[in-house]
Amino acid sequence: MWVRGPSPDLAQGAYSGRGAEGLASRHVVRQRRCDVREESGSALPTSLAALCSLAGAEPDRWLPTHLEATDDLLIAVASSLGPVLGGQRSPVPDDLTAVRQAHLAIDQATAEYAAAADALDLPRDLRAGQILGTGVLLSIQCRELLNAMGPSPFAGQLDPPGQGVVGGHARLVWIDADASWQGARWVVEADDGRRLPATLAMLLFDSSGVLKDEALDEHREALRRVTDAVRTSAVEPIQASGAVDWLLFDWLMAHRDGPQSAAVEIRSGRVDDATMIVHAAAASVAVRSRFDPALSRRDAGAGG
Repeated sequence: MWVRGPSPDLAQGAYSGRGAEGLASRHVVRQRRCDVREESGSALPTSLAALCSLAGAEPDRWLPTHLEATDDLLIAVASSLGPVLGGQRSPVPDDLTAVRQAHLAIDQATAEYAAAADALDLPRDLRAGQILGTGVLLSIQCRELLNAMGPSPFAGQLDPPGQGVVGGHARLVWIDADASWQGARWVVEADDGRRLPATLAMLLFDSSGVLKDEALDEHREALRRVTDAVRTSAVEPIQASGAVDWLLFDWLMAHRDGPQSAAVEIRSGRVDDATMIVHAAAASVAVRSRFDPALSRRDAGAGG
């Protein structure tokens, strides 16, 4: 499992403070009962965007605070569920309930941040792409354990890779260029006629003759294109979720700080890359909310 080191002292905690007059924000992170949310002074849930829009609010404080709470949530989930998600032990029913709560909490925290950031005229935050990107990897691990992932592009249609070096060339292949929501993925077209699955990380780190900057730019363009496409109404939501999840997952796996880590890096230093990650992660949550009602509820952490 690709996780940061467990920090039991951060497995339970909360950030509290006062934003607009008469309104307190409380970000709650609990072990095995995961939640990141804003609460009014009477402990009624509110959205981060609503909090930041109030007169006298301090959005330049609350957005970073929300990111810090989300980071604590990820550490708590990794500490509590790491052995289950990593396959070190088989899950029991209580574990599956906790896994479901965890991915809902991560997804909701991601959607909350993205909505608030888009509504505000503030500089974009490089750390948002790093923290929420790490959250995407953890959410995907949770959903894979629950068999709740949409299909990746060309699932079951490519040839199984064999051992050894393969001659050929890789390209990003679209299922249907006129229906971007169906997605695309890297494919090696081998000299012997096989079509083999490829990943961005493989192209960047394990292949020769690759124009790496061009591959990164093509992947960026594809991810942004799919992100926009899956938000339209004319999509099949399960397939669309798999399309955006795959391209985002493939990008993130190629941008970790180590092969055994889920900590995402923005090596380019480009805030645009961080914003791309945030928008794609939020689009995944939005399209999955069409077939997962728990993602449409305000208190997503209570779903399951």
